[in-house]
Amino acid sequence: MSSYTHTHLLSLSSPSPAPSKPLPPLHTHQPIPSNTRSLSRASWTESLRSSTRSNQFHQAILTYVNMTSSGIPPDHFVFPAVLKAVTALHDLALAQQIHAHVLKFGYGTSSVTVANSLVNVYGKCGDISDVYKVFDRIPHSLRDTVSWNSFISALCRFEDWESALQAFRQMLLDNLEPSSFTLVSVAHACSNLPRSHGLRLGKQLHGYSLRVGDIKTFTNNALMAMYSKLGHLNDAELLLELFEERDLVSWNTLLSSLSQNDMFFEALLLLRRMVHEGFKPDGVTISSVLPACSHLELLDIGKQLHAYVLRHDLLIANSFVASALVDMYCNCRKVKSGRRVFNCVLDRKTALWNAMITGYAQNEHDEDALMLFIEMESVAGLCANATTMASIVPACVRCEAFADKLVIHGYVVKRGLGTDHYVQNALMDMYSRMGKIHISKTIFDNMEVRDIVSWNTMITGYVICGQHDNALLLLHEMQRVGLQKKEDYHEDEKRIPLKPNSITLMTVLPGCATLAALAKGKEIHAYAIRNMLGSDIGVGSALVDMYAKCGCLNPSRKVFDIMPIRNVITWNVIIMAYGMHGKGAEALELFNCMVAEASKVKEVKPNEVTFIAIFAACSHSGMVSEGLNLFYRMKDEHGVKPTTDHYACIVDLLGRARQVKEAYELINSMPSELDKTGAWSSLLGSCRIHQNVEIGEIAASNLLQLEPDVASHYVLLSNIYSSAQLWDKAMDVRKKMKEMGVRKDPGCSWIEFGDEVHKFIAGDASHPQSEQLHGFIETLSEKMRKEGYVPDTSCVLHNVDEEEKETLLCGHSEKLAIAFGILNSPPGTTIRVAKNLRVCNDCHEATKYISKVTDREIILRDVRRFHHFSNGRCSCRDYW
Repeated sequence: MSSYTHTHLLSLSSPSPAPSKPLPPLHTHQPIPSNTRSLSRASWTESLRSSTRSNQFHQAILTYVNMTSSGIPPDHFVFPAVLKAVTALHDLALAQQIHAHVLKFGYGTSSVTVANSLVNVYGKCGDISDVYKVFDRIPHSLRDTVSWNSFISALCRFEDWESALQAFRQMLLDNLEPSSFTLVSVAHACSNLPRSHGLRLGKQLHGYSLRVGDIKTFTNNALMAMYSKLGHLNDAELLLELFEERDLVSWNTLLSSLSQNDMFFEALLLLRRMVHEGFKPDGVTISSVLPACSHLELLDIGKQLHAYVLRHDLLIANSFVASALVDMYCNCRKVKSGRRVFNCVLDRKTALWNAMITGYAQNEHDEDALMLFIEMESVAGLCANATTMASIVPACVRCEAFADKLVIHGYVVKRGLGTDHYVQNALMDMYSRMGKIHISKTIFDNMEVRDIVSWNTMITGYVICGQHDNALLLLHEMQRVGLQKKEDYHEDEKRIPLKPNSITLMTVLPGCATLAALAKGKEIHAYAIRNMLGSDIGVGSALVDMYAKCGCLNPSRKVFDIMPIRNVITWNVIIMAYGMHGKGAEALELFNCMVAEASKVKEVKPNEVTFIAIFAACSHSGMVSEGLNLFYRMKDEHGVKPTTDHYACIVDLLGRARQVKEAYELINSMPSELDKTGAWSSLLGSCRIHQNVEIGEIAASNLLQLEPDVASHYVLLSNIYSSAQLWDKAMDVRKKMKEMGVRKDPGCSWIEFGDEVHKFIAGDASHPQSEQLHGFIETLSEKMRKEGYVPDTSCVLHNVDEEEKETLLCGHSEKLAIAFGILNSPPGTTIRVAKNLRVCNDCHEATKYISKVTDREIILRDVRRFHHFSNGRCSCRDYW
């Protein structure tokens, strides 16, 4: 302490109101007000204490300065009072000056009260080494309960949890009886230890409190908070039930814990009980329970809480309440209401700005989010933190007005937030949505901490970029890492074990569906059941979709039937499933069941996607009149106005049924404000099926004006010309396509075998069994010809001789995948293949014969629908 200077001016940088005149240095003699010169030490001490009790901390310091300047030396009554004021001001330099006075006047080791106050002030203003130095200088014979309480509390404040517990043990060894304040600090330390370790010690602490008869509300509240944080909410609830001296903090502790553990219904029920027992909610209560309304989208209850807030003036005084209200309204898609709450608050903290920015971003009001972000920094003068940037980054990605997306990454780095894992998760998502999945992977690989959101974000990124095989591989890696963490689990391992959650499953199941990876899908289904995720509405809907897209309609329907709760997405998925499998009548029956249920449950009311699904089902089954009937009734009977996609579906319905002219007329009758791109594309596809050159040229002309960079438009027009043997026109289209730099996606097929998904590309010979597969296809072709198969060489859109055309047909990706499945699976095994494009006429015909000569059921899914081949027949009955 001897090195501390005695000439520093008092540093009064606290946000509390400053005195009208600057305070003098502690040792500067200045004129003393005449009315105070004759005050006794007791009067000075009382004046000092009074100022401190009234939270007039600057006045307390001024009183101390005047007292010492008047020649009255401070004593062991004065120092604790002035140190309390210094602690409230969080002024370390001032604390050091007072400490120097303590030593000068001989109270460094003689007064335990003064020493305890020094431990407290350094615990709140200094660093841990200062705390140890002061505490160690207190003679063992003088240390009392307050000494240990101050020391343990300081250790907890510096998050040195193990040392805090060791200090508690030493206190007991010194035969000092802990107080309620001791137990509260120790409970806090236990709650921050690894779960199993903290729970073991926490129970010992609880047992100790019962043995010594400490049943104070203060202590029980701390124990409730400890059990809640360690994941034992049942114990926290039991504590609330067992002690009668509950106060508002008791209720708030459990309410907050329930909300933080996603037990939202339970939180609302507890609030109701709390009010019935006569407790008046405060700001903490409201900000703890509003997240329940937010997550459950209970807008009416949220509004009732808002009304309570306004009646009791809690909104003005508590920015946490305002932030929770903004979050609730935005989660319930009432963004304007959230903004009104935001506008009503005058003193806006960073958390409130973040809540409003996040609300805008979540509802994809991206320009509003960006404008508010700019206002926050440039007008309010607040600096963005990790929470701000985690919301702003997704808004930048989606916002068309924000052209240079990479700038935001630079800004993140400039702000020093590049290593925050929440921000990293947002950046990973940004790059994957920009198609730069390799950058996302680089960020992922360099993360110091990867939580479940990080893994889910990376898996989602692969799915967004169409790399479904990599998504499945990453899921496997995630499970491997999770098991390794579990095996290597130590007492100091604090993180929650890494394991796939409902978001993971909802993200990866579409990958299984795309790749027809049925075995992996079943494995995920089993995992969901084992981990109580099967009843989750999102997971259930994804499972219905996965089974359907893997060609297993019956299991898909079973999952649908056993789901306890179904929403509009679940119904849409099952209707789409039946449609893809060519079961239009069943799909229409399901639609009618959905409409009937919607009269009871509004969450299943048909929406725009529902009608897309039912129109597609009608189209694949040739149910033209049923589809048209629904189309013309959808607005009046179901309140859904036909959109661009609905018109495109009806054009496909008509065109597929050879009513190409009627489909063309429907496009011409579309409302002028609707985009006709999808409708023209459906019409062009119909012209390709039925070789209608005249209308096909009209459709293509419109499409190439609207979307000159889309390869499929050129390919379909070229195919129409080639089928009509207009080779010169076909070559001109392909030449123009090359000049425009537009490339066609190659035909690609997938088949699952063992733990792998094998990928085949048309004409590709890179697969290890490629030579064997081509030889097997030739052998199959000979058997098929004996059964009557004739290659449909019109599917070869090149002007070459017939023999070469037949050779090219053998290299189509779906034939290679089917051949691989037959060669590598036991006789009688069903073959499941998925393709990224529409299956060609020859492959469709050839697969019918393959199913017959090999006695196999073959399920082929192309970009449009399913084909179930068995004994020489296809489920589509050649209507596709």
